[in-house]
Amino acid sequence: MINNYVDSGVEWLQDIPSHWGVKTIKRLFTESNTKNTDGNTNYLSIVKDKGVVLYSDKGNVGNKTSDHPEKYKMVEVDDIVINPMNIIIGSVGRSKYEGCLSSVYIVLKPNKGISGNYYEYIFSHKLFQKYLKRICYGIMELRESLNKIEFYVEKLPVPPIQEQQQISDYLDYKTLKIGTLIEKTQQKIELLKEQRTSLINTTVTKGLNPNVEMKDSGVEWIGEIPSGWELKPLKYFSEITLGKMLTPKDPGGYVLKPYLRSKNVQSEIPDITDVREMWFSEKDLKKYKLNREDLLVNEGGDAGRTTIWNNELSEVYIQNSVNRVKIVKGVSRYYLYQFTLNHVTGYFDSIVSRVSIPHLTKDKLERVKFICPSRQEQQQIVDYLDKETLKIDKLIDIESRRIDLLKEYRQSLISDVVTGKVDVRNGVLV
Repeated sequence: MINNYVDSGVEWLQDIPSHWGVKTIKRLFTESNTKNTDGNTNYLSIVKDKGVVLYSDKGNVGNKTSDHPEKYKMVEVDDIVINPMNIIIGSVGRSKYEGCLSSVYIVLKPNKGISGNYYEYIFSHKLFQKYLKRICYGIMELRESLNKIEFYVEKLPVPPIQEQQQISDYLDYKTLKIGTLIEKTQQKIELLKEQRTSLINTTVTKGLNPNVEMKDSGVEWIGEIPSGWELKPLKYFSEITLGKMLTPKDPGGYVLKPYLRSKNVQSEIPDITDVREMWFSEKDLKKYKLNREDLLVNEGGDAGRTTIWNNELSEVYIQNSVNRVKIVKGVSRYYLYQFTLNHVTGYFDSIVSRVSIPHLTKDKLERVKFICPSRQEQQQIVDYLDKETLKIDKLIDIESRRIDLLKEYRQSLISDVVTGKVDVRNGVLV
């Protein structure tokens, strides 16, 4: 069976099979505002790109549930639920549960002859979500609220009901297979990351000579170290400086310069895609300027995440969410590996201050003990780890790219099938 195509008259949809129609959302769905009069406490929520989830499965993300469930709105199985402030980034889905959720959400009940499963794929279509941005209003991109009046007159494709079900069955099957491949690939990446951490751990704590005489380090998580190595607090072989407090306006006589914040301090390699500027005094310029091989350690944010600065920019400074650690006795990259180990194993997380958000203060940081081999051994370890971790990183990059390609394929498949570009009426699920 081959489709003939006609112009749908809808910009984002373009051509559709000639036996399909188009209808407004208002004709396809009925908005439900049924109040939770029975006090149902099966709380639901919407998660970006995941759809409707049980609130208990959501984790500590977003708003808390209300103490007054009677103010909530009821949802039934197969209802389409929309977060009007975040639909353009994927906060929409079909409910598999009966329950209640915030009254700010839009709940749509499919009319007769309408498959909620099929239209979940339509509402999750990235091109359709992007198209809806025209009718969203607000001052912040991610909190632009949907204009409901204009939303209900948007037009969607309407295949025959049997074909709607064939499409959703086909996509359910295919996306499940793709999702399984993505999950297995992600598990492989996690194993590679564990292998990388184990390699760093063994090398920086035991060295490269398997026959060397060992001694107890006195630190439980480190265990034994080579007998000729020492354990010293960071302050004994480095200089630590917390960055400058944000100065958004010129107090007079200051100069505008780029600075790094915690977001820029990614693991081992800095992210300079979004570097901001603030005002610095002459004294500040001398105190906070970064030099090659300075280690940057997050004081806030993801506390303890560490990178090394290799003059990726000709001139840059630091904000007070970042500690600069200048190694004065030793090899910076050797200590970078120890910082990375302390971060990924959760050691830094166990010592940070947690009054509001985690803070790895200068005082705490300078007391952290590090393993100190001779400078020659440090360099040998760096040469070895640089070579071996690069091999693992390349494998992780390959698998990460595989996930990206699978996601792109999944989105392309959904787009082609739900808009009728690919006919699945005679499709075989294999």
